Amino acid sequence: MYEIDKTDIQIINLLMEDGRMPASEMARRIGGISERVIRYRIDRIVKEGYIQISAITNPKSLGYGVTADVFLEVESGAILDVAKKVAEFDCVSYVACSIGESDISVQIVGHDTGEVYQLVTNLIGKIPGVRKTTTSIVPLVIKDVYQWRIPREACGSVGTKVPTNNKENIDEIDQAEKQGDAGEGVQVNSIGG
Repeated sequence: MYEIDKTDIQIINLLMEDGRMPASEMARRIGGISERVIRYRIDRIVKEGYIQISAITNPKSLGYGVTADVFLEVESGAILDVAKKVAEFDCVSYVACSIGESDISVQIVGHDTGEVYQLVTNLIGKIPGVRKTTTSIVPLVIKDVYQWRIPREACGSVGTKVPTNNKENIDEIDQAEKQGDAGEGVQVNSIGG
């Protein structure tokens, strides 16, 4: 299996910044590498499964203003069946089996809290095998899964410098809080939040 290096991580971070960034721009920003090599490396890291390139929708811009985390307690023999059934619903953006107080972790989006309530009680809660649901409304997402960066230690020594943009998200949130409209007028770069 191909092992990524510092240059691959720089390419990945640039793609996370702008998924449509031309290879020529990446070569210019990284320096010392040709556009052709950039394209080759992108193809290789996609083929090896390190990244996938896709569009990320913003549910809030489509009118889905409420995000909720729903934790399911499920009969032990039904966990995978329930998880697969929940994953089929259009309102669900994330499903994972978990270990701990809940068996399944789900994230849903709705137009309002009333819709979220209906989704949880009349749809998810009535799936055979579901014993209990616990719902938490998510008013603000600081960092979402698609913003995760490869740790610096992943490509050699601990001292390898890998550029990240996580501080930008925190700065946007701080600015929104100072303006008094956190989550309303500032886009915080999140799928569900």
